[in-house]
Amino acid sequence: MNDPLGKVLSAEHAAVYAYGVVGARTKGALRTRATAGFDAHRARRDRLRALIVQRGGTPPEPAPTYPLPFEVKDQSDAVRLATLIEERVVTAYLELAADEDASLRRLAAQAMQEGATRAYGWHPAVGAFPGMPAERTSGSPLVKIEPTPVPAASP
Repeated sequence: MNDPLGKVLSAEHAAVYAYGVVGARTKGALRTRATAGFDAHRARRDRLRALIVQRGGTPPEPAPTYPLPFEVKDQSDAVRLATLIEERVVTAYLELAADEDASLRRLAAQAMQEGATRAYGWHPAVGAFPGMPAERTSGSPLVKIEPTPVPAASP
């Protein structure tokens, strides 16, 4: 598929599917986060579908199932999957971010920002450029970000 809109729609279809798996393997606050991710990707998917139709195209349909990169047995696996899905969706939007149409660039930038934020929420570590494939070098390509300590209020 050469159409950047179709590519990101396909990525959103896969994300909606994967978040169903994530939701099934989480509970409590993580299930709430999974539901929010599912809803966000479903809304983005629906917006992309409508945009493709408005532009006279035929949107790609979702597959009945999608292969997962690993077996999701428990909540820890679900968190890993959610992080990976967000990173892959951000990557899918990179080509659209270079489109000649400014409205598509804005859509891509917003989607990438939201995806990077969700990925960080699942796993608070970021690569040098979220969404860009990491070059293989010695050591870990991820940098752990620690929150800035907040001084205690004086009495």
